[in-house]
Amino acid sequence: MAIKITDECINCGACEPECPNNAIYEGSMPWKLSEGTNLSGLVQSMSGEEINSDKSMDPIDEEFYYIVPTKCTECKGFHEEPQCAAVCPVDCCVPNEKIVESEEELLKKQSYLHK
Repeated sequence: MAIKITDECINCGACEPECPNNAIYEGSMPWKLSEGTNLSGLVQSMSGEEINSDKSMDPIDEEFYYIVPTKCTECKGFHEEPQCAAVCPVDCCVPNEKIVESEEELLKKQSYLHK
């Protein structure tokens, strides 16, 4: 499962620098697939479509910090546990029940982002 940030977030920002994939962004800030990864320019997505990894994408949340699911690997390949959840003072970094991924899938994603 990817991790999500709930609306209990106090916008402290403790989670953002802990993410090895740069998947966490401040509310209302745009994101790019290339930020914090080894992807650059036109790449083939994990689903097979060609995408521009440098394209600025709309924020997922306007008010609170958010996690980009396509970049979240639950820190697999880097740490034993999700670092955002480990440092969150209000425990609002929780599994995203809408995005269920196996450990194998998360490791494949980590490899894709950092090849």
